[in-house]
Amino acid sequence: MKVILAQPRGFCAGVVRAIEMVERTLEIYSTPVYVLHEIVHNRHVVENLKSKGALFIETLNNVKAGAVTIFSAHGVSTAVVEQAKRRNLKIIDATCPLVTKVHLRAQHYSRQGFEVIIIGHPGHPEVEGTRGRVEGPVHVVSNKDEVVSLKVKNPDRIAYVTQTTLSTDDTHNVINALKKRFTLQGPELSDVCYATQSRQNAVRQLAKEIDLLLVVGSRNSSNSNRLREVGEQNGLTAYLIEDADDLNPVWFSKKTRIGVTAGTSAPEVMVQEVVGRLRSYGATTVTEMEGVSETIHFNLPESL
Repeated sequence: MKVILAQPRGFCAGVVRAIEMVERTLEIYSTPVYVLHEIVHNRHVVENLKSKGALFIETLNNVKAGAVTIFSAHGVSTAVVEQAKRRNLKIIDATCPLVTKVHLRAQHYSRQGFEVIIIGHPGHPEVEGTRGRVEGPVHVVSNKDEVVSLKVKNPDRIAYVTQTTLSTDDTHNVINALKKRFTLQGPELSDVCYATQSRQNAVRQLAKEIDLLLVVGSRNSSNSNRLREVGEQNGLTAYLIEDADDLNPVWFSKKTRIGVTAGTSAPEVMVQEVVGRLRSYGATTVTEMEGVSETIHFNLPESL
């Protein structure tokens, strides 16, 4: 068995920043420090931060007035921000700067009188946060088929933004479907984050050299699911796994060229544990593909 590691893979700048913000907040304020929703979509990351004292919550209702509270990297709605202000919470906003960029773009379109379409997955925290930042009419579509039945007030005043963690191919298809129906304003694919794009591109390149793909990431991680889909779209057998314990030796009985990548919220230590398990299954060589070296870094806020 031969194993090739994708490059780039794993943590992006927004995830690194969000995790560091929780750790720094715990150092400065001690406990209790509340985190609204999973700081990033990875169980191992969340459990590690819990062990350091972070308290993860799904609503602000039970947070004591004045308590230190961190918003997750996925962003939150205006209503949540206003609720936090009413409760006099000390807010640390770990929203990824690229998600904030989408919020601002959507608000700009809405204030210009455009009906806003969010290309993304309904119910995902990032999409719901963006939807909740727009005061005017807003719709969510997740695929090109939904565009056909979409009802809008003025087809000549339509603008769109996208969830940052989508498949670039799928997003392109939705944009083209929108262009066929409406006079459209939008950023093309620029709202899909650099890390999502580069990891998908790496899988496309890696697909030429492997016959099975392992994506390390949580099942509720949008960008990890998209990596698995990109692998399948390129003819691979692909599995999304949270850690080495999810591996099944049967998968490798007839597959000898194994590729491994990781979603943007998956720690490198989990990748290495998977590699170690593959060695126990008979992997004789482990190499890393040539790929983009990422140098983007997002600063912490001045308060931290």
